[in-house]
Amino acid sequence: MIMPSDQDYKETKLILQGKASIKNEFKPLAEWINSTYDVKTINILYDTIEPNNRPRLQICFEFLNEKKKFDLAYFSFDPEKQKAVGEALKRTLGAQALIKKAWFWNLFKNINKRYYVVDDIFVYFSAFEPIARQEANESISKKSLERLKEQIEDKNLWEIFNAFEGVTFFLYTDEQVKQYDNSGEKQRWSKMYFEILKDHDEFHYYNEHDFSISFDSKENFDNNYQSNWYYYMK
Repeated sequence: MIMPSDQDYKETKLILQGKASIKNEFKPLAEWINSTYDVKTINILYDTIEPNNRPRLQICFEFLNEKKKFDLAYFSFDPEKQKAVGEALKRTLGAQALIKKAWFWNLFKNINKRYYVVDDIFVYFSAFEPIARQEANESISKKSLERLKEQIEDKNLWEIFNAFEGVTFFLYTDEQVKQYDNSGEKQRWSKMYFEILKDHDEFHYYNEHDFSISFDSKENFDNNYQSNWYYYMK
């Protein structure tokens, strides 16, 4: 899961809301991961990918610092831990007789159970927290941002732009950015924005003491991004 619109994210969100639970067949694997790596697995998702419908397993943690235990540099995963989790999957599903073993397996399987292909499985890891933060931040409407601009009532404030997990307050010039970045206005505006944000932050992942807005300028936006939000976001 990488976006709030992803089905994987929505399913995992229901678990944290207490409206759903991890699939029973994956609970033994979750317990093994938790005890082995000192983390809390909140969901495990299985699907297949191309080419050749390769099986894929997503291990979902709540917090980013948990996922980082399985990361290497350059956005790749630790292959030893991927292998270990894949082998643990085989053991735990095998103990439940839920592994699909050959083409003729369909002749003998229980139609009330789901069976899994586990050979050559791709294991990867994700975190719920960053996506939930993005969802909370981006759910603040343009109308709310316009009201905030009116409350701030500063002629040097051009635009407020919220995207992903953060928000940028655009002044008109680069010189104004330098001035405001070292002024009390940054702290005051950060607090005002946070008051709106906390009403959208269902899981309380944002902390007022750590939260701060960013500054940029219309001058930079016009000169270096052709006044185009698409270019700015790339």
